[in-house]
Amino acid sequence: MTASVISIGDELLIGQTVNTNASFIAAELNLAGIQVRSILTIADDKDDIRNALQQASRQSGIVIITGGLGPTNDDITKNTLCEYFGSTLILHKPSLENIRKLFYQRGMKITTVNRNQAMVPHNCTVIKNTLGTAPGMWFRKDNVHYFSLPGVPFEMKALITGGVIPLLAKLNISSPIIHKTILTIGIGESALAELISGWENKLPDHIKLAYLPEPGIVKLRLSCYQAGSGETKKTFEAEVKKLKKLIPGLIYGYEDDTLAGVTGKMLLKKQASIATAESCTGGLIAHLITAVPGASEYYKGSVIAYDNDIKSKVLGVNKKLIEKYGAVSEEVVIAMAQNVKKIMATDYALAVSGIAGPAGGTAEKPVGTVWVACATPEKTLTQKLSLGNNRERNIKRASLAALNLLRKQL
Repeated sequence: MTASVISIGDELLIGQTVNTNASFIAAELNLAGIQVRSILTIADDKDDIRNALQQASRQSGIVIITGGLGPTNDDITKNTLCEYFGSTLILHKPSLENIRKLFYQRGMKITTVNRNQAMVPHNCTVIKNTLGTAPGMWFRKDNVHYFSLPGVPFEMKALITGGVIPLLAKLNISSPIIHKTILTIGIGESALAELISGWENKLPDHIKLAYLPEPGIVKLRLSCYQAGSGETKKTFEAEVKKLKKLIPGLIYGYEDDTLAGVTGKMLLKKQASIATAESCTGGLIAHLITAVPGASEYYKGSVIAYDNDIKSKVLGVNKKLIEKYGAVSEEVVIAMAQNVKKIMATDYALAVSGIAGPAGGTAEKPVGTVWVACATPEKTLTQKLSLGNNRERNIKRASLAALNLLRKQL
């Protein structure tokens, strides 16, 4: 059984709202063993909705629709569904009670418009929406299952995970799919593809590999289809092990691991502490570290030495070093790391200084030139990065490179 997703809303088509609903639904369906054939984004238009339903039903046995169920005149999905399924609207008393409860909790009075949200097509099965006023609706026609859900993201997510997915599981129409996401750093997508091409080319037909690059990292997602048999699972696990052996130093984690979280666990295991000194990254390294729950156990603090005077007056970097080598240099970043380590009395320290761009570069030090340093109890290691001219990407990649330098030492 495959699925199609239909997202309804003019705001999606004009770029005012990013369609995160579709990506969430697709991910949840895939995890449930249902492959998504298509994702359609359409306007709040009766003909467009009807055509999309017809197209989706030809492709898939499951159609999930989001949007257009609000109380205002531009929300036309429900009436269009009535026409498509030959329905008439009736009052769904449990939905009305839910609306009354929600409005009472908010100290608001129900209007006629709000009450109308409890009107549903007579031939649908209602899926209770405890977080909002528009209920979900389940239709069946010509062996196709249709689910219409509100477009408000937190309401839709609750209805998918608590309503749609359990219903589909009871219908027993999915075939198991296993996913494994391997997180790599320190290598680009094309170089990584070349490195593992021999292994990739020998993968069995039921195992697929996807490259998911982000600034500074590349995610490898292995998917095993028809994973119901024990033998198929064993084959999948064997391929994952082969990949681990191929690129052990490039893998920093799996699934939802973060680089900061992985390094944090290593610091905890060593009972070690760390501080940071940042220039061009402006505190992003500190943010990534402190975004991890429990970071206070090992993270002491940061000096954001954006200005050269702060590098010398607060961090104690010798002015002569800056004058001779420049703020973006191996010598200065070493001093930044060693000095913040002393100031905060930590076991480790990270420092970064660079030209994030888009301006400020020279022929000798073009935009994207970044130095990172990691001071350990025994030594200080450095790395020079030559990045591009995109400021946001450079800041992210430099921060991850610094954390990865720490990871390798740990």
